[in-house]
Amino acid sequence: KWLVQLQDKPVHFFDMDMTKPLFRSRDVEMQMEALGIICHHEKQFMDAPTVVGGVNRLLKDEDCYVVMDVGGDHIGARAIGGYAPKLNKDNTIVYYVLNAYRPWSNDIDHIDGTLGQILGVSHIQLGKLHMVNNPNNGITTTAKEFIEGSRKMSEMVTPYIAVDFACVREDLYEDVKDSSDVPVFPIELFLTYPWLQTDFADGQPVPGRG
Repeated sequence: KWLVQLQDKPVHFFDMDMTKPLFRSRDVEMQMEALGIICHHEKQFMDAPTVVGGVNRLLKDEDCYVVMDVGGDHIGARAIGGYAPKLNKDNTIVYYVLNAYRPWSNDIDHIDGTLGQILGVSHIQLGKLHMVNNPNNGITTTAKEFIEGSRKMSEMVTPYIAVDFACVREDLYEDVKDSSDVPVFPIELFLTYPWLQTDFADGQPVPGRG
């Protein structure tokens, strides 16, 4: 969205995530295309791994922006291993998203272990990584949860590597923009499935809502 608003180059978005059936960028393809983003993905059949074409060609094209959404573990990261020589160049940025409320990044040992596995299969250089703090518990995340999660993550990782910025749902931005030791970036949520808006029959919230 922000790259499109620069209006200087076309934006190509590749959904490289082949590890899960939900919360996939391809599910909001129409919304992204309405913003002017060119989407690329392969249709998934059950759990068969699929690889989208055209990545190499566009990574070589300096007249466009290429954004790649990659699965968040070592299985998903295998999808970009073959592109490492291009992704490790100076004209690329690799963001690694951290969320203190997720099991694989709720303490420094899990972060180190997961990141080590990802780097091993993706062949991305450690020095290429830019850390992004995205503390959330789904669509019901509160300002308090953002502040607490942001503080916890900062305390865990900044002794080892800097965090570039934090992300927060745009309707919480004004409440938390001055609460972090790094810049806070407002984001719009697109993947809000209808079933996330309801509760189970016993009143318990659907996972992903908080």
